[in-house]
Amino acid sequence: MSEGFHVHGSHEHELEHQAGHGVPLAQQVAVFTAILASIGAVVSYLGSNAQNEALFHKNEAVLFKAHASDQWSFYQAKSMKGNIVAIAKEFATGQDKEKYASEVGRYEKEKAEIKAKAEEFEAKSEAENKLAEKAFHPHHYLARAMTFLQIAIALASVTALTNRKWLLVPTGIGAIIGICLAFFAYL
Repeated sequence: MSEGFHVHGSHEHELEHQAGHGVPLAQQVAVFTAILASIGAVVSYLGSNAQNEALFHKNEAVLFKAHASDQWSFYQAKSMKGNIVAIAKEFATGQDKEKYASEVGRYEKEKAEIKAKAEEFEAKSEAENKLAEKAFHPHHYLARAMTFLQIAIALASVTALTNRKWLLVPTGIGAIIGICLAFFAYL
């Protein structure tokens, strides 16, 4: 039987050394980065959702505004026809004068209905614009929050690469600012 000796490789030596000193900084930073990336994914989703909701309401506002514009054009056409009939009434005599008078009344009634529809569409457009503004408000905060989270992730990577523990301070500050901005987006 031969008795030999065992030579440890540099990798095994480093593992044994780190095992005696707790969890290495790189592992801690990796876990922290994964948590930040997960939070960032949620913030990014919320930002996109806010933007999509705002665009939906903006689209509805434009659609209602187009309907209102159509109604106002229809109103103007009825108004012009009513004016022509009113002029014709002034020059008519007898039974034609009565016919034109009833036509003027009909046009005035139709104009009132058209005006009410146009104003209703304008009110709906204004309401949708307000909803779009409200829906878009969180997006600004969420975009800033995502920026700070990305900065924190980048600093965490530099921390892991350089093994400089002091870089955890600005990393943590960036993460806290990003999380706070995301939270304040909905207040």
